[in-house]
Parts: sequence; structure tokens; C-alpha cells
Amino acid sequence: MAMPRSTITFETVEQIGLSLPGVEKGLAYGAPALKIRGELLACIPVNRSAEPDSLLVRVDFDDRAELLRGDPAVYYLPEHYVNYAGVLVRLSRVDRGTLRDLLGMAHKFVTHQPKPASRKMKRRSTRLG
Repeated sequence: MAMPRSTITFETVEQIGLSLPGVEKGLAYGAPALKIRGELLACIPVNRSAEPDSLLVRVDFDDRAELLRGDPAVYYLPEHYVNYAGVLVRLSRVDRGTLRDLLGMAHKFVTHQPKPASRKMKRRSTRLG
């Protein structure tokens, strides 16, 4: 007998996300979000092209393409979000384990973004060159 599916909400997203290093609650365009040092990790999408009960998760373009190919019933991408490194997730179709993996992927993506060089670094590299 199959277990009843648990309902995934943004509260579930917060529970999982806040267990990752450096993740904190925030807002993105007035909607609840999870961030790391001010950088968006995941949020409730506010653009009208997003379906109700969706989640925007930051992932790189290659991972996004793989997710969309692998399970288009769970992951989708409205035109508005095509140029952003992220994918939309139908919360009603994802389980906790998959959500945990997805937030882990987003955490790795956000924390491994190249940092802009500081002025000090630029001056120093100029002197070295």
C-alpha cells in the first residue's frame, strides 16, 4: 500500500533550507525567500507566468536543462525566467528527498559563484602585471 504523499509547502522548503550552512530567511520581490549572504537561493516566484504553489530554485543552466529533461512534470520554465539561472518546481509534485537534493544543488551553486574582484585585488594584479 502506497504511503500518502506529504504536502510540500514553503514552510517545508524553509525547514530543509535553513539546515544548510549560512542559509537565512529573507524576501525576494516581497515574497518569502531563502538567501545566503544576501544571494538568492530559493523563493516563491511572483511573476504571473509562474503556476500557483511553485518554487524558484537557483541552479546553473546545465543542471536546469537536465532537470527539465528528466522530469518535466515537476520542473518547468516560463519564458520570463529563461535568462535567469534557476528553475521552477511544482511543489505538489516533489518529495522531501528530491527537494533536499535540489536545495543542496542550489546551495552549491550560490556558494561557488565567482566573487567580483575587489579594488585591492585589481590594484595588486596591475602591479604584478
